[in-house]
Amino acid sequence: MSGPMPLEPHGSDQETLAIRLAGEPRRTRTRHDRTVALRRLEAPGPRRHDTTVALRRSGPVQAAPRHDATMTLRTPRYEPDEEQIDLLAADLADHIGPAVHPYEVAAFLEAEGMPVEVIRQRYGHPNLFSLASALYDRVPRVFPEPGRAADPWRPDTVRCLLRGVLFALPGLAYLLAAPLWQTARHAPALIVAAVVSWAWGQALGHRAHLRMTAGRHEAGRTLLAGSSLGAVVATAAALPAAGASPVLFVVAAQSLYLAAAGVLLVLARERLLLAALGPLVAGAVALPWWEPGPAARLGLPLLALAATLAAAGRTLREALAVPPAAEGPRPRPGASVPYGVFGLSAAVLVLLEGRRDPYAVIALTVSMGPAEWLLYRYRGWSVAALRVTATPAAFLLRSAGILALCLSAYLVPLLAAALLMDADPAALLLLAATLWTALLLQAFGDAWPSAAVCLAAAGSAGAVTLLNPPVHPAVFPVCCGAAALLLTACALRLLGRPAPHA
Repeated sequence: MSGPMPLEPHGSDQETLAIRLAGEPRRTRTRHDRTVALRRLEAPGPRRHDTTVALRRSGPVQAAPRHDATMTLRTPRYEPDEEQIDLLAADLADHIGPAVHPYEVAAFLEAEGMPVEVIRQRYGHPNLFSLASALYDRVPRVFPEPGRAADPWRPDTVRCLLRGVLFALPGLAYLLAAPLWQTARHAPALIVAAVVSWAWGQALGHRAHLRMTAGRHEAGRTLLAGSSLGAVVATAAALPAAGASPVLFVVAAQSLYLAAAGVLLVLARERLLLAALGPLVAGAVALPWWEPGPAARLGLPLLALAATLAAAGRTLREALAVPPAAEGPRPRPGASVPYGVFGLSAAVLVLLEGRRDPYAVIALTVSMGPAEWLLYRYRGWSVAALRVTATPAAFLLRSAGILALCLSAYLVPLLAAALLMDADPAALLLLAATLWTALLLQAFGDAWPSAAVCLAAAGSAGAVTLLNPPVHPAVFPVCCGAAALLLTACALRLLGRPAPHA
């Protein structure tokens, strides 16, 4: 619009804004102009307080009646209903209190679906933001503590206890087959194969868990190739001690079982492994009342081996049936080497303890299940400690307390078992502390310190035991004690900082 925009009076009680359309000739205004007026009602009251906005339509000047034609649009004023707003604020106090800006209250009201008609008619506010500001002003600011988060490291108690039992159950096979073999002649080959299988299994388990981050298919493929190769390597390592005797077949069977059991344990199929060992458990339980004879003594372990191999094959087939993930960078093989070194060192240390107290090794093997449970508990309690400490020194102190608590909870039952079996409690407890702290460091990815310390302890104790008999009884506890102290210091240095737990 390009015409003049004069502001002219229109009667004694009105102000008229006349907009003359472009292109029309300007005429002398008369009192009878046709006018369309927009009246804005300020408040109910006398007519002299009304404000009228009029748009004058251009056209020929004509005589008009005394009462000019006027169209009035009245915009209502809203009076807030304080009582209704107070009730709404009380109902929504839990949602309004934590808000840091009225816009958060507006967003909540909009999410709740409050209609505009209700805002205007019930609460007397022109729009959502006006009502939100009123509610925000009425409710004091409160900032509640966040709810307690779920423990991401909560352990599966039944699974951990079952794993400890599964570590010890294969020993029943030697109990059943004891009359069929000569310990002095056949034991060295079996021990060598077991030590190699233990070391290989630790390294393979770590690599399979790394591959599990890519997918179950990749982990299954790693386990299939690694377990088969591990059984061959363990059998070949025992070949010089076994020679061409029938014990070589026993060594091969032991290596195959350890490889298959490792597959089931890594893929969390503990119950399937327990079912596969059913014939072995049944035969060993019946020994006090029943003499099975040579056929049963040999057949029950072979049946358990066949069932374990079948279970492992089925589990691997299910894993390989999962579609493969997009091929990404593979973990370096060297990343699993320290885990294998630790497995070798731990096997040597347990073997040396078994020569001193065979029954203590059984208790130590079963305790591996509770040890795994305590590893989860340590991680969960450490994460909880992050929420209640404000300084690094306070966290270090609390972390040391958690470490002492977990070690005590692990060693006290072993002390009772050692006293019950009349074994040397010092050697057993120090060996258990060494293994548990080493596993703790490995759980946080710091594998080389634990592997180096355990290797030094195993090498020192093994060299003294094999090269300088008779051995003083204190040699083994001293080696394990020194390793336990070093590993505990490493754990406090590494895990006493908040960063590894964040």
